[in-house]
Amino acid sequence: MKAGAAVKLGIDVLARENFRRFGGMRVGAIVNASSVDSRFRHLADMLREAPGVSLRALFAPEHGLGGAAAYMVAVADSPGSHTQLPTYSLYGDSVASLKPRPESLEGLDVLLFDIQDIGTRYYTYIYTMALAMQAAAEAGLKFCVLDRPNPLGGVAVQGNLVQPGFTSFVGMYPLPTRHGMTVGELALLFNQHFGIGCELEVVPCEGWKRGAWEETGLCFVPPSPNMPNVETARIYPGMCLCEGTNLSEGRGTALPFLQWGAPWVDGKLLAKALNAQKLPGIAFRPTYFSPGFDKHAGKLCEGVFMHVTDAQKFLPWETGIACFWLAQKHFPEHFAFRTEPYEFVEDILAFDLLSGSAQLRERMQRAKVLEELLQKTPAEQREWEAFMDVRRRCLLYEES
Repeated sequence: MKAGAAVKLGIDVLARENFRRFGGMRVGAIVNASSVDSRFRHLADMLREAPGVSLRALFAPEHGLGGAAAYMVAVADSPGSHTQLPTYSLYGDSVASLKPRPESLEGLDVLLFDIQDIGTRYYTYIYTMALAMQAAAEAGLKFCVLDRPNPLGGVAVQGNLVQPGFTSFVGMYPLPTRHGMTVGELALLFNQHFGIGCELEVVPCEGWKRGAWEETGLCFVPPSPNMPNVETARIYPGMCLCEGTNLSEGRGTALPFLQWGAPWVDGKLLAKALNAQKLPGIAFRPTYFSPGFDKHAGKLCEGVFMHVTDAQKFLPWETGIACFWLAQKHFPEHFAFRTEPYEFVEDILAFDLLSGSAQLRERMQRAKVLEELLQKTPAEQREWEAFMDVRRRCLLYEES
C-alpha cells in the first residue's frame, strides 16, 4: 500500500482481527496471485498462520494459482508449491470443471473468495465466484467474500445486457458490460436476485468510496497475465471484444488490449478514422507490433495504440464498438469474426457471447454511422433501467 492510503481491503479487515471469525473452522480459499493484503501478504499464508483456523484446500480460477497460464488454457489440480495443500483447479477442460466438485468440498465449513476483479462482465473470476457459491449452497457451506475496490471506480455503468440464449462463462447473468460493482456487491446480486441462496457473508472494504482507483492509495496487483495495470483494465470493457475477431488484441506483447491490429491493417488510416469520430477521453496513433503468441504470432502487425487522455470522460464500451466497426468497414476483405470454439461454446460466435447477443454484430454489418450502433432500443432501455434498480439495492459503498 502506498503511503497515506486510507482504504482497507476485506482481507485487511480480517487480518486486523486475526481471522477470529473463522476460529475452529475448516477453510477452503479461492485465490490467485492477486489475493494479497495491502502489505502483499498472501491470504493462504495468513490463514495458515492464523490461530484456530484450519486451512484445508485452495481453489484456483482461470490462469491458475500463480496467474501464469494463458487464457482458455486448462489448468490441472496440483499440490500448492509453497503450501503443500491440495489445489483444485476451477478451470479445466470442460464446463463441469468450472464448479467445485462435491468431493473437493468434503470436510470444509466455509469457502473464502478473495480475488481482484476488474469491473467488466467478461472477466471470468466473477463467474468462478458464482459457481462456487452454488456449490457451497448445495454442500451446506458458508461462503465469504473478501471485498476489493472496483478499479474502474464503481460509478459508471455502460454497455448492454446478456440476452437469453447467449449466456456463457464470459456472461453467466444479464449484467451490463461495465457493471460498476465490486465482487462483494455482485455476490449479493447473484445470491439474492439470481437465486443462488447460499449462506453468504461479505467483508466490505473500509474507507473506500466509489471513485478513481488512484484515490485509494493501493497498488494494483495484476490478477491475470494480460491485465498488467489499471490502464489496461480501463479499456478492457470495449477492447475485449477484439477476442471475437481475427484482429490481434496484442496478446503476446507487453501491452495487450492497449494496442491491436493485424498484418493487413493500415494503422495510419485506421487511427485517422478513429480520431475523426471524436470519441471522448481517448486518442489513437498508428503502431507496429509482433505478437509472441496467439493470433498472428511472429508476424509484423500494423494497428492502433490507444491513449486514454481523460479517464472520467472515456467511454470504453462505445470506443470498442467504434474500433471494430471501422476495422470491418475499412478492411472488409480481411476482417472476420472468430469462428473457433470460445469458452466451451461451439455453436455461438465468440463476438456474440462477449457482446451478449447477435444484435451488435448484425448492426455493425449494416450501420452507416456510429450512432446507429450506440443507441439503445426501447427494449434494451427497459432492461437497463430494471438492472439499475436491482443494482442499487446491492451497493455497499457511497460515491466520493
